[in-house]
Amino acid sequence: MGALVALILLIDQLVKVYIKTHFFPGETRPVFGNWFVLEYIENQGMAFGTTFGNKMWHKLALSLFRVVAIFAIGYYWFKQAKEGAKREFLIAIGLILAGATGNLIDSMCYDFMFPYNPCDGFNYLKGSGIYTNCGFFTVETRHTGFLLGNVVDMFKFQANWPEWLPLLGGKEVFPAIWNVADASISTGVIMVFIRQRAYFKGSEKSNKPFFSKIQLRKRNPDLPKNEQ
Repeated sequence: MGALVALILLIDQLVKVYIKTHFFPGETRPVFGNWFVLEYIENQGMAFGTTFGNKMWHKLALSLFRVVAIFAIGYYWFKQAKEGAKREFLIAIGLILAGATGNLIDSMCYDFMFPYNPCDGFNYLKGSGIYTNCGFFTVETRHTGFLLGNVVDMFKFQANWPEWLPLLGGKEVFPAIWNVADASISTGVIMVFIRQRAYFKGSEKSNKPFFSKIQLRKRNPDLPKNEQ
């Protein structure tokens, strides 16, 4: 299972480094026609480009939460493996662990590994209190440093719902831009949600003796308790 986590981390980081070194901010290149493209952006918050406040402590709190979550998931994963949990369940937890770790690496390291341009649009952060002169205008930009870096995103679906569809007609099917780590987390969570009965079947079996005793007592009310 450790090899799976390492492989996902490797792919996630290789793709991100390639995007950082071969794309301009906002550049788009087709992968499968016009419906699936690579588009280089960065986000300052959580998965799929969601944000989390504009102060340094907001970003720091998010990154520290990720650190705690990764250690907790890793401990749970190791414990389940020792207890003989189903391989499929361990794969699902491993996917979540790999994805969370992949995005944390961005926040920890990318401000030091790559040049920082505060005037790139994804580095703007209104309310941060850090004012930067970007030529003809001054903008507020994000905080930088360890655990404060952006997360790199690149995959985008460009499909729209049919115009005749109520409420959704003409809108993008999936407007968020995402990365390998996001996909890994989502796949793991979906696996646990859909297959939870199969993963935790053992806990259901442990209840059967209790219910069978109740049924036996109903059929034989005069039976001594120590024989039930």
